[in-house]
Amino acid sequence: MIDFICDGMECRITGHLSQDEVVRLWEQRQTLLPDNVNVINLSELIYSDSAGIAFILALISQAKRDNRELVVTSPSAQLSKLIALYDLELFFGEETTQGK
Repeated sequence: MIDFICDGMECRITGHLSQDEVVRLWEQRQTLLPDNVNVINLSELIYSDSAGIAFILALISQAKRDNRELVVTSPSAQLSKLIALYDLELFFGEETTQGK
């Protein structure tokens, strides 16, 4: 189960973001984040597979198309390893990879 908890300019993604969740959320991806959100906090994302990483990248891309910039912060150690494994640090930004 995955939740998007948005409060002000930040949205926390909590739970497990797997391929099954991505399939379920795909049609909603353009409306999951309110327009005022500019931070995605991943500190409570317990697990993500590669489909989950691709989904987060899709959210970032959608924001860029809407002339918004999203900053992704606080990935778990597991998520940081996936980001590094797929050499995606540039897409996720320095905030996600410092000290990992």
